[in-house]
Amino acid sequence: MRQPTFFLTHGAGPCFWVDLPLPFGRGAYDGLARHFEELLGTLSVRPKAVLVVSAHWEAYSPTLSTAASPGMLFDYQGFPSQAYQLNYPAAGSPEVARRALQLLHASGIEAAENAERGYDHGVFVPMLKIDPAAELPVVMMSLDGRLDAEHHLAVGRAIAPLRDEGVLIIGSGSSYHGLRHIWDGQPTASIQFDDWLHDTVASDGPERRRRLADWTMAPSGMRCHPRPEHLLPLMVAAGAGLDEPGKGTFRELIGGKVYSCFRFGDA
Repeated sequence: MRQPTFFLTHGAGPCFWVDLPLPFGRGAYDGLARHFEELLGTLSVRPKAVLVVSAHWEAYSPTLSTAASPGMLFDYQGFPSQAYQLNYPAAGSPEVARRALQLLHASGIEAAENAERGYDHGVFVPMLKIDPAAELPVVMMSLDGRLDAEHHLAVGRAIAPLRDEGVLIIGSGSSYHGLRHIWDGQPTASIQFDDWLHDTVASDGPERRRRLADWTMAPSGMRCHPRPEHLLPLMVAAGAGLDEPGKGTFRELIGGKVYSCFRFGDA
C-alpha cells in the first residue's frame, strides 16, 4: 500500500533531551515529541524503510547515503554533554538509496551518492522518537545546494514511486527558521507564514505547487526563512505527495513562535 509523505519540524538541536533557556524552557517540545512518537501508528502499513531529506545536508546535487551502517554526526554545538551521547543505530539501505538515484536520473535530475556521511541531527533527532528501537532502515538525502524551491518539488515528484515500494518519505526541516528573531518572543510573523503554509498545503495539487514555488511572496516568508534550507524539505515531501490531499498534523506555539508539521496522502 502506498505510503504517505511527511514534512516534520525537527526542533532545536537535541531539544527532546536537554532543557533550553527561555523563552523555550523545560518541556517546550513535549507536544512535538508525542507527535513523533505516534507517527508510525497513523500509517495503514508499516514502511520497509524511511528516506529522510535533511535540512542539515546540502550538496552540489541531491545526494543519497549508501552507507550500510551510518554513524553519528553531531552537527550542533554548545549543548550539555548528554546531547553528544545520543546514538541512533539504524541500518542504512544501499538498495533504497540506489533506487532513489535511479529514479532521479530517469527524471533527468543530476544526483550523487555518499557512503561516508553519518546521521545528522535533522535525521537522528526525529527518528529517535519515531522509531526508538531503530528497526527501520534509514536513507538520508541531501538538499540541492542551489536551494531552488521548484527544483526540490521536482526532486520529490521524481522519487514518488518509492512510496509504492514501501518507503516512507520524510522532509525534516522547520516551518519557522528565522534565527535572528528566535529569542524575541514575538509570534506575529510565524503565525502569518504558518497560516499561509496550512492554506497552501490544503490546496489542490497544481495550486499547491504554484504557491510553494513562489513561497518568498508569502506573508512574512522571508522573515521566517531568510535562508530557505529548513523549508525546502517541505518541497520534496509535497512533490512526492503528487496531487494527493495535504493537511497539517501538528501546530503549536513553542518559545513564542508557531511551528507545524504536514502530511500528504491518506495511506
